[in-house]
Amino acid sequence: MALTAKLVMRQSQSLVMTPQLLQAIKLLQFSNLDLTAFIEEELERNPLLERAEDSPEPPGFDGASLDGGIDPAGISPGEGFNEASEAGWSEAFLTTNREAIEASLGAGLANSFDDGRTPAPDEYGLGAGGLGLSATSWSGPPGGTGDGAAANLEAYIAVPANLKDHLEMQLGLATAGTADRLTGQVLIDSIDENGYFTGSLDEIAARLHAPPEQAERLLRLIQGFDPSGVGARDLAECLAIQLRERDRFDPAMQALVGHLDLLAKRDFAALRKFCKVDEEDILDMLGEIRRLDPKPGRVFGGGSIAPVLPDVIVWPLPDASWHVELNPDVLPRILVNHSYTTRVGKGKGKEADRNFISTCRQSANWLTKSLEQRARTILKVSSEIVRQQDRFLAHGTEYLRPLDLKTIAEAVGVHESTVSRVTSNKYMATPRGLFELKYFFTASIAAHDGGAAHSAESVRFRIRQMIGQESSSQILSDDAIVVRLKEANIDIARRTVAKYRESLKIPSSVERRREKATS
Repeated sequence: MALTAKLVMRQSQSLVMTPQLLQAIKLLQFSNLDLTAFIEEELERNPLLERAEDSPEPPGFDGASLDGGIDPAGISPGEGFNEASEAGWSEAFLTTNREAIEASLGAGLANSFDDGRTPAPDEYGLGAGGLGLSATSWSGPPGGTGDGAAANLEAYIAVPANLKDHLEMQLGLATAGTADRLTGQVLIDSIDENGYFTGSLDEIAARLHAPPEQAERLLRLIQGFDPSGVGARDLAECLAIQLRERDRFDPAMQALVGHLDLLAKRDFAALRKFCKVDEEDILDMLGEIRRLDPKPGRVFGGGSIAPVLPDVIVWPLPDASWHVELNPDVLPRILVNHSYTTRVGKGKGKEADRNFISTCRQSANWLTKSLEQRARTILKVSSEIVRQQDRFLAHGTEYLRPLDLKTIAEAVGVHESTVSRVTSNKYMATPRGLFELKYFFTASIAAHDGGAAHSAESVRFRIRQMIGQESSSQILSDDAIVVRLKEANIDIARRTVAKYRESLKIPSSVERRREKATS
């Protein structure tokens, strides 16, 4: 067979990822914060883009309330949103992990450590109480200061105290020598926001060319500062410092603090053995531990937290339907300055300059179209989610339907990957709270009688509700929960109940029984 060269024409289809298409995909999955940062970069890079500062607000939104319905400034976070997590426990993990021990104490024995409550709207800065000083609260002379300048209200707002400044002030009063103050300053810099010393005394002493005994002495001095327990290197030392100040660090309490792993596992029989006390004394000692603060530095806060702004706002209408609208506060407002573009395009500049203006014009036009397409896609996907989860919005978590990306994609007419990008890092404000769009997508659990399936999230809600209502004399085991769920027409296996219970950070029935026995 002879080898010959020849020309053949073929026709085929292929997907070409142009830079414009890549940009549109990237814009779709951006959160509102990422999108704002990207727009700022484009405004600096492209001279043909400008902000649409004077554009009117979209109809139906007055910035305070939505047709007498939901006030977006007062919408509280939804259930399960930003909940404090608690670490799991294992025997090897307990003895070395301070955070795990704190989590166990807070979950079962030390409710005063981390109460796990859902923050109020004002704590997120969403309510009226989180807005700070308002213009109507100013009682000074109108028109600003006497010299005609506008009054600077920020000058009248006190700077919030932080842990570092609080400790440095006490250090200045407690030390006299320059060397001690310098060493103490470095030690304070190594204390985290929870009040724990996270550095190494040997490394700090070597860096300052100071004896290790001096660093140890200054650390013990700092451990005597306010708040009580600050400067500790682990949880046991933090509790010991607070107990010494209360004159409660006797040998029995010392043995209890030395076996926090047994306390985390609620092995009270072993604790009584080590502490050499009876059951009544061990309960009193546990009550004393509850009244301590495992994170003494958090009374000063961990810095400001930016509130989550919803991308979509939903509120009910009088005819029992729902109105879905994009949040105008997070929509980017940019325009192409066509007059400037025309004026510059008429100039007789260099070819490189003309090519630059042409590239900027194409980029600006494509960006505005991509932003418009992004907004339309988010609105369409959100509207379909609201239609699918209508009963949840009206009645609560128990009525959340099982939903997947394919269902929404087929209804909207887009690909599943597009729905996945739209629902990533985007939030919906509803009468029931603030939810990430991905919250509405849950797996399905079959009904016991073969009817409509149940959402996994609604089953978790039922499990949490059952355990929350149990009494100390009747602790529900996983098998008992399975029986009750089957009575509610939910077909679920015991191992699935155990998995859901663990995902909710709920202890087993044995641990809950021990908790209620000591509470």
